Amino acid sequence: MTSPDRGRHAQETEDVEAAVPPQTKRINFGPEEHYERSKRATGSRRRSASRDSISSVHSRTRSVSGIPIEFRTLSFNIAESQAIEEDTEDLKHLTTKKENTKKTQEEAEQKDYFENLDFHILPGDAICERLDVSPGQGLSTAQAVARLTQNGKNTFPARRENYTKRILNYVFGGFCSVLWIGVIVFFICWRPLGDPNPAAYNLGLAILIMIVIFLQASFSAFQDWSTAKTMKSILNLLPTETLAVRDGQTVKVSSLDLVVGDIVKISVGNKVPADMRLLNTSGDVRFDRSMLTGESDEVEGAIDMTETNFLETRNVALMGTMVTNGSTTGVVILTGGNTVMGRIASATNAVKDEPTLIQREIYRFVRIIVCLTVILASAIILTWVGWLRVKHPTYMNLISMLNNAMGCVVAFIPEGVPVGVALTMMIVARRMKSSDILPKGLSTVETLGCVNVLCSDKTGTLTENKMVVTTVGFLDKRMGVAEALSSSSEISRPLEELFRASILCNDAAFDPLTIGLPVMARDTQGNATDGATLKFGTAALEGLDRKGANGDTLPRAFQIPFNSKSKWMLTLHKIGSNTSKPHFLMLVKGAPDVLLPNCTTYWSYSSNSIKALDHPAIAQFQELQEDLSRSGQRVILLCQRDITPQNGLGSNAFADEIRDTQITDLTIIGVLGITDPPRKETAETVAACRRAGIRFFMVTGDFGLTASAIAREVGIFTNPGDPDTSYNIMERRNDTDEALGNRTFPSAPTDKSLLLEGPAISGLTDDDWDSVCAYEEIVFARTSPEQKLRIVKEFKARDNIVAVTGDGVNDAPALRAADVGIAVVTGSDVALEAADLVLLAKFDSIIDAIRLGRLVFQNLQKIISYLLPAGSWSEIWPVLLNVYLGVPLPLSTFLMIIICVFTDLFLSLALIMEREEFDLLSLPPRNAKKDHLINFKIYAQSYLFIGLMETVCAHGMFFLYMYRHAGIPASSLFLAFESYSEGFYGYSAAELLQFNTVGQSVYFVTLVILQWGNILSIRNKRLSILQADPVRKQRRNPWLLAGAAMSLSIAVFVTEQQGIQTIFGTASVPLEFWFLPLPLALGILVMDEMRKLGVRGWPTGVLARIAW
Repeated sequence: MTSPDRGRHAQETEDVEAAVPPQTKRINFGPEEHYERSKRATGSRRRSASRDSISSVHSRTRSVSGIPIEFRTLSFNIAESQAIEEDTEDLKHLTTKKENTKKTQEEAEQKDYFENLDFHILPGDAICERLDVSPGQGLSTAQAVARLTQNGKNTFPARRENYTKRILNYVFGGFCSVLWIGVIVFFICWRPLGDPNPAAYNLGLAILIMIVIFLQASFSAFQDWSTAKTMKSILNLLPTETLAVRDGQTVKVSSLDLVVGDIVKISVGNKVPADMRLLNTSGDVRFDRSMLTGESDEVEGAIDMTETNFLETRNVALMGTMVTNGSTTGVVILTGGNTVMGRIASATNAVKDEPTLIQREIYRFVRIIVCLTVILASAIILTWVGWLRVKHPTYMNLISMLNNAMGCVVAFIPEGVPVGVALTMMIVARRMKSSDILPKGLSTVETLGCVNVLCSDKTGTLTENKMVVTTVGFLDKRMGVAEALSSSSEISRPLEELFRASILCNDAAFDPLTIGLPVMARDTQGNATDGATLKFGTAALEGLDRKGANGDTLPRAFQIPFNSKSKWMLTLHKIGSNTSKPHFLMLVKGAPDVLLPNCTTYWSYSSNSIKALDHPAIAQFQELQEDLSRSGQRVILLCQRDITPQNGLGSNAFADEIRDTQITDLTIIGVLGITDPPRKETAETVAACRRAGIRFFMVTGDFGLTASAIAREVGIFTNPGDPDTSYNIMERRNDTDEALGNRTFPSAPTDKSLLLEGPAISGLTDDDWDSVCAYEEIVFARTSPEQKLRIVKEFKARDNIVAVTGDGVNDAPALRAADVGIAVVTGSDVALEAADLVLLAKFDSIIDAIRLGRLVFQNLQKIISYLLPAGSWSEIWPVLLNVYLGVPLPLSTFLMIIICVFTDLFLSLALIMEREEFDLLSLPPRNAKKDHLINFKIYAQSYLFIGLMETVCAHGMFFLYMYRHAGIPASSLFLAFESYSEGFYGYSAAELLQFNTVGQSVYFVTLVILQWGNILSIRNKRLSILQADPVRKQRRNPWLLAGAAMSLSIAVFVTEQQGIQTIFGTASVPLEFWFLPLPLALGILVMDEMRKLGVRGWPTGVLARIAW
């Protein structure tokens, strides 16, 4: 079977499986496949589900054809189980595997949950009777309190954290697992091996390592706690209040305190606080369910059941949806986790966590270091067992051997790295917050720097999500809105009629809180399209100084609200004096395709008069409509007619007459082209992403023409010709098929730009996706949420690091599946939980986040490169010389820990504050599979270059001290073994111990000072310190001086404090050895400057190829 055949066969199988539920009368809750990854949910979810107002509804509207996987699966299978009885026997073999899967009782209950609900089927009175509530009186206070106590708050279920597992991971994860072995060994060396005279030194080391472990655990816990606290501050915004009937009175009640049975009143601008059964409506109530379903079309409310499917019927208002028009009263039937949104939230959270890219890099580094540590420690133990214990029995006893083995562990493990990584993440996360991006998990910060594909929603992300009128059109004149407003002073009759109709035939209203602002800056309540036309008409008529045209002089006498079936709205306005048969101005606004057949005349802009709508005029109108649609504008037609109805106003016959006989012979006033304009920063953001090597794609539910127009405007499409389509993909698939040899396609392929619409996505094979993923510029239009999820998975399967932006419940699967999910702060609770990053303000702040993500990786490399030479390499060699060459131990285990966790760590914090060495956006994204945090080049730089110089210099200072102050040459110390004891060079054992103790402190001080030269060199990978010194403003870093002062202070304290000298065996360092290392530190800096000079001078040479 060929690959395309396999793809089609797999698709057909999936379609059959989706069409037939595993068991009759059963439903599948949630997606049938697990999401690829999940992010850690932070904090306790106690956010009200009704905190938002109408001002934020359109910032979350997603024009997506289709509904999210969870909602779709539920809805579809409910309908199927209600319709299908016994006709699935022939297809049982397709579902055997699913039927045999083990299901818990809880999962089975979830499957039956929505199917068994009958709140939408029963009459409203029967519902109230069942819930023991009077529609007029509502619940009593006592009833509400009792039900709240029994059922809990009206909030989404919180994800339960396994705190025991998390604490154990803090304490025993990473390097800590090996360090605990050291703790146990040092305790054993103290007692019982140290009995009868246990050494306080071993006890002190055990306690010190425990402090190091708990210090690392505390930093890890603190970073998680601070992130959770910040995220909780977003999720726990103050809940809004809702109007409920209690004790016969309409009172304001916190949405958190609503209970089943509450009678709730909601109107335009309110968010539905719980799942409600509608009892009565204003007749024109509409709901925006896009947050839940992904469908942009508004849903009209109803009192009676319209669908047997609970999720589709219109007499139920679902929690989280918005009232965009009218008002209604309903009874609460489901709250909190029992609501539709609550159930979806539970399913979205029921996924496993997977490590992020930076976590994988840290784990890789830990594995490498731990393996090397185990090898070295094992080598020391085996060396003692097989050689030292036999050949030099008095040189090293069991306790000394264990001390050396654990000293090897402590030496080779850079204990400061986990703390340095945590602090780096925290600092950069704070910088991100100042750039209006909140990382929910600090480890996801760096992942954003690896992103090479960014899939962005259109509405509210790339665009302002504020519908505005951009074009005014008549049959014989087309103009921009600015020209139309400036022309208003010339009193053109067609324009004046258009302005007036825009205001009068309108269900939107200005927000009273913003009424004092300029017209175009005001907020509106109601439908977004109505709001755009209201602003347009009001601004124009105010320019004409005719504020009375807003409806005061022509009050509305009758209306037929807009609905999705008729696709128009109608208003009547009484004109003329009162007579037995009143005269009305009828205004109609709606879709051109629906209203045009009912039009017979039109206003001519050029002649300022009404003309007959003949065939040339109709063709002219259709051309205007097509041009506006092609440019991505929504076209609204406004018509008028003067009528004198035969029936009296207010009667049923009057309404029937208007609807049935009067919507004819209409006069076209004009058309309005309405768009959701791109944000000002969008084009710049797209260009910056492209410069950074990130392919920027649009994924939207809007139509292809509209999406393409926006894509060209913001720079997603840069090719001047038409983009490739699914036809070109099909052509590439069948380019070897002779049957299609003479077939022609709409246009020659560009191999750069691609417009792919939802219906074509379902039929793509793996080979097709290979072709799709190779395009540089892609717009996915008319996509459903599950198609968006598939897009993410297909790109990830081809080794791309994918970021996805979203804001609705329907976006949650794709947000979780992406490497980095990015939600808008005004988005749904579920989207915020699923995302890794939250945009707090403008979309262009994501560029700063990408830059900071790359800076994190670069600074982490610098920190590790700084810590390894002294904290690992220069510490392991003293142990090796002691074991294998018999040299008195040049550096004690205690001083090794002080270097790793204190002196080096404080100085490494200065590297966290380093700015970027060059424009990081000019580099391509990091290849996560090849460009590791720690690679051979960094090991070579840290161990074989800087580390080697530091090791030689530190040992040189140790041997120099022994020669100057003890008179013992280095040659005598090598292979000394047990001879370094009583009588060696005429010294007593106590004197030799004192010399060795001071020598160890000299070695320690030397390393501390040598690291000053290391940090000055390591802060620049390529630039010379003369080009990027820490003093001048461009790369100024005052933390370097502060870190050096802190490390010096710690070194002085550790070597001079008498208590530490007594317990841990340190000693005062002669004054000269505080100054001798300074020129050596300068020498390290000079050597690295010479290396950089060679790299810059010969960028293709061997030195450049191995440079880190």
